[in-house]
Amino acid sequence: MIEKILVANRGEIALRVIRAAREMGIQSVAVHSTADSDAMHVRMADESVCIGPAPSPQSYLSIPAIIAACEITGAQAIHPGYGFLSENASFVQIIEDHGLTFIGPTAEHIRIMGDKITAKDTMKALGVPCVPGSDGGVPDLETALKIGEEIGYPVIIKATAGGGGKGMKVARNASEMKSAFQTARAEGKSNFGNDEVYVEKYLQTPRHIEIQVFGDGKGTAVHLGERDCSLQRRHQKVFEEAPGPSISAEERARIGKICADAVAKINYIGAGTIEFLYEDGEFYFIEMNTRLQVEHPVTEAIFGVDLVREQIRVAEGLPMSFTQDDLQINGAAIEVRINAERLPNFAPCPGRITQYHAPGGLGVRMDSALYDGYSIPPYYDSLIGKLIVHGRDRREALARLHRALGELIVDGVDTTVPLFNALLQEDDILEGNYNIHWLERWLAANMNDG
Repeated sequence: MIEKILVANRGEIALRVIRAAREMGIQSVAVHSTADSDAMHVRMADESVCIGPAPSPQSYLSIPAIIAACEITGAQAIHPGYGFLSENASFVQIIEDHGLTFIGPTAEHIRIMGDKITAKDTMKALGVPCVPGSDGGVPDLETALKIGEEIGYPVIIKATAGGGGKGMKVARNASEMKSAFQTARAEGKSNFGNDEVYVEKYLQTPRHIEIQVFGDGKGTAVHLGERDCSLQRRHQKVFEEAPGPSISAEERARIGKICADAVAKINYIGAGTIEFLYEDGEFYFIEMNTRLQVEHPVTEAIFGVDLVREQIRVAEGLPMSFTQDDLQINGAAIEVRINAERLPNFAPCPGRITQYHAPGGLGVRMDSALYDGYSIPPYYDSLIGKLIVHGRDRREALARLHRALGELIVDGVDTTVPLFNALLQEDDILEGNYNIHWLERWLAANMNDG
C-alpha cells in the first residue's frame, strides 16, 4: 500500500491532493521552486523539497529533480495534479522504470490521447461519435481544400499536438483555407514542435460538454455525468457547471454509457474526461484529457464522491468504491475560476495579498492556496482559486454563487470576480442559454476585451 505520495504540482491542486492523502492516513511530500518556498502547499505537506529556481522548466517540469525528490524522501507514488507533467507520457514511463507508482493512467493511454489524430481514430473505433473531417493528418493545402469541399464549410484546421486554442484556425470558405492552413501549421510548429494539422467540420453554435469517466484498469469503468464548460475566453474555461442545463437524462445516460464502455475496453485506469462539442442533440468527440480536470469539484459535489481518493485507491490496485448504479445526481453545482487578472484586458496581476477571506456557509467550497500576506509569483498560471457552489437545483446554486462572490475578499491584486458578478446579471446565464461563442461576444460588447 502507498504510505507516502509526492505531489508534483503547486497551488490549489497540490493542496487538494495533500488533503485527500491526509484523510487516507498517507503522508505527503510537496515539491516547490525557490519562488514557492512560502506557498501554502509547502506549509501543509508533511515534507517539502526545493527542486529548482522559479522558471517551470527548471523546477516543476524537471523530471530528474522530481525523481530525486522521491528518492530523498522515500515517496512511493507521484500524483501529478493537472498541467505541468500530468499528461507527459515520458514522465510516466520514467516513474515506472524507477519502481514508483504514477497516480493516473498508463503512459500508453496518455500517449494515445495526447495526439489528437490518434485519439480520434481510437475513439471512433471504440464507438464514440466524432466530428466529420480528415481521417488523419492533412499533408498539403490541396488535400485540405478537397476535404473542405466534401464536408462543407466552415471548417477548422487544428494542430495535432495543439491545445489551449493554439494552432486552431477557422476557414469559412475555400478562399480562406490557404491562410488558415498555413497559420495553423506555423503555430503548431512554433508552440508544440509539430506542424501536422487535421481538418474538421466547424460547428456554428455548439456547447462544450465533457463526460467524466473513471476506470479501475481492469476492464471496469463508470461515468459521472457531464459538465458544461461552454463559457470560455480564448478557449480557456471560465465557468463550469454540472449537470449541463441543456442535457436530458436520456442523453446523459446514452453518451455516458458510450464513454464508460470505451474506456473500459482499453482498461483505462483512474480519472479521465472525454470532451465533446454538442449541437442539435448530437455529441462530437474533440479530445480526451487523461488527468484530473480543474473543474472536477462540480462533479464531486453532485455525486458526493472524492475523485482524488479514488485515484489513489485504484493506483493501489483496489476496486472503485462505487458502481454505476451508486452514482445518482444530487442537485446542481457551479465552479468559477478566480484569476489574478486586471479587467478588462485580463492582464496577469501578481502581487502581495493584503487581505484574504474565503466565503463559507452551506453548499460553498473554496479551493485556493491564498492567505494574508502571500505574494503571488509572476511565473505561473494566474489561477488563484476556484469557487464551487452546490444547491438543490440550478436556481439555488446560482443564488449561492451570487452570495459567495459577495463574501469573497481578495485585496492587494485585481481579480476576475467582477466578471462573474456581471455575468450573474445576464438572463442567458440565469437561464443556461449559452454556447462556446457566447462569452467572447459578451466581452466584446461589454468589456472591450483585449
